[in-house]
Amino acid sequence: MSIRQDTRHLYLQVIEQIKRDIENGIFLEKQKLPSEFQLSKSLGVSRATLREALRILEEEGVVTRRHGVGTFVNPKPLFTSGIEELDSVTGMIAKSGMTPGSQYLSADLIEPTEEDRKRFSPLEVHSIAKVERVRTADDQPVVYCTDKIPEGLLPIDQIREADSLFNVLERYTGKTIGYAVTHIEPIGFHERISPILNCETDQALLLLRQMHYSQDDVPMLLSSNYFRADKFSFHVLRKRV
Repeated sequence: MSIRQDTRHLYLQVIEQIKRDIENGIFLEKQKLPSEFQLSKSLGVSRATLREALRILEEEGVVTRRHGVGTFVNPKPLFTSGIEELDSVTGMIAKSGMTPGSQYLSADLIEPTEEDRKRFSPLEVHSIAKVERVRTADDQPVVYCTDKIPEGLLPIDQIREADSLFNVLERYTGKTIGYAVTHIEPIGFHERISPILNCETDQALLLLRQMHYSQDDVPMLLSSNYFRADKFSFHVLRKRV
């Protein structure tokens, strides 16, 4: 169906039409789209216009283009959250209607690095409980988590038994986690983590590095969470100042 009757930029029309076709089930998740020649012909636009639309759709995470292979529809994320909303991974999974779970890989006391000491300042940190685990949703691995907690805040036996570190940390210390400073980094295939999360070789991960603070500004939890980018999406509300 030609879309030239619309007066807006053609590539915007193409983007909306492809999204509409995905929403209506004409193009299914993980399905390969028709060739550029076929798609541009059916939409009545040039291949240059189509390529610009596909470029933007890829940036938005709607499709993935594989060089020499074709363009594929990405699955919709199962979990979405505003990045300004501080919630545990357990809470995010539970809100989606799925059952959260944990697979513990390790929980040990380690000597903090110089970077750890700086991040937890002004606390004097002599040893750190480091926990590595895989978070699951309905028993499917979706997040790889590395958490660091100063030993004095929470005994390691409490950590090993915890489902939500947020809840156990707050319960044990009597302090409420009030906010976190977050850095987001998209990364490609990770040699160790991607296979654990059952990722395909071309699937990206979203790494969230976060230092969580109590309401009185005490650093309590340093986490590095690797989210499957096809399962999670994050957004932020930005206001004009």
